[in-house]
Amino acid sequence: MKPLHSYERYQRQILLKEFGETAQQKLLLASVLVIGAGGLGCPALQYLVAAGVGNIGIIDFDVVELSNLQRQTLFSVDDIGKPKATVAAQKLHRINPEINIEVYREKLTNKNAWDILSRYQTIIDGSDNFSTRYMVNDACVLLKKPLVFGAVLRFEGQVAVFNNPAEPQHPVTSYRDLFPNPPSAHQAPSCNEAGVIGVLPGIIGTLQAAEAIKIITGIGEPLNNQMLTYNVNNNSFFKFLITPSNNRSVTVPTNKMEFENFDYDWHCGIVKNREEVTADEFDELRREGDVLVIDVREIGELPAVVEFPFLHIPLSVIDQKMNEISNSPKIVFFCQSGKRSRLAIQKMQGMGGTTECFSLQGGIEAWKKNQAGKTFNKA
Repeated sequence: MKPLHSYERYQRQILLKEFGETAQQKLLLASVLVIGAGGLGCPALQYLVAAGVGNIGIIDFDVVELSNLQRQTLFSVDDIGKPKATVAAQKLHRINPEINIEVYREKLTNKNAWDILSRYQTIIDGSDNFSTRYMVNDACVLLKKPLVFGAVLRFEGQVAVFNNPAEPQHPVTSYRDLFPNPPSAHQAPSCNEAGVIGVLPGIIGTLQAAEAIKIITGIGEPLNNQMLTYNVNNNSFFKFLITPSNNRSVTVPTNKMEFENFDYDWHCGIVKNREEVTADEFDELRREGDVLVIDVREIGELPAVVEFPFLHIPLSVIDQKMNEISNSPKIVFFCQSGKRSRLAIQKMQGMGGTTECFSLQGGIEAWKKNQAGKTFNKA
């Protein structure tokens, strides 16, 4: 057996007769990939590192924002604008310097997921969108990796264990058995749109860490083929069994090649609008000149924009201003997240004319995040 790095550090859990040094050794030799260093990933990572999981992977391409601090407790105001995965790794090393931590500052896609996930024993999904959830699930099924799923919205959270063959007498289920087909966008709003109470991700993320520890060590009863839901408002827990389902509207990937060629954004109804421009494309349009930039948010909405000139016409009154802007050869509308700016394009198109209109993809929040990332990389 590999000697424990620090018996004193893990003494309290080693004292548990159901746990002991044997389980601690399993943790030390284990590897866990945490997808997303956000509301779920932060608490999961903290407890995995503190418990002594020897090898941790963190994948997240995002940067820290002020709005994250209400629930992503690894970060502080000094971290705003810095890459989440990098900052998380630095702070986790201070909690437990004996742990190996691998940082992936990139977006998880079906082009890199196979290679990254194959390096780890157990996968924790702390992502916040259906495209990533289905992709991670399919990869885990094909790679035969246990998947600890978590999700939060408003006041309710969910945690489940998929694809864990710990009980041979029972069928192994996956995320697609719970949700065979992706919901439409209006049926499943994100936390950015609907909000989330700050303590909830901490509760669910900690439960995810507990499930991973149980899977690795073999103690207790993991939530295999089960979903546990928790509601903060009334402290209610509900657990139900997940059974295999064949009610799917699309054929899922069955091998590595099919997985890497599967369009998960299309599968989940995410279609790149030809009228949308990315943050970098928006900057290029402004550099080229001869473009009118219009903020369609209501007066007083944050974040404030001081980085470039623009015209402020709230969507609620844009119909009255059409004649004033219809002579512009090119317009880029922006709002908070990109939804109202797309509606502004529809209104312009309804007027006819030859004005070329674009919507800033992801809104001003995405643009500011992009700028913050560039600033950090130059530093």
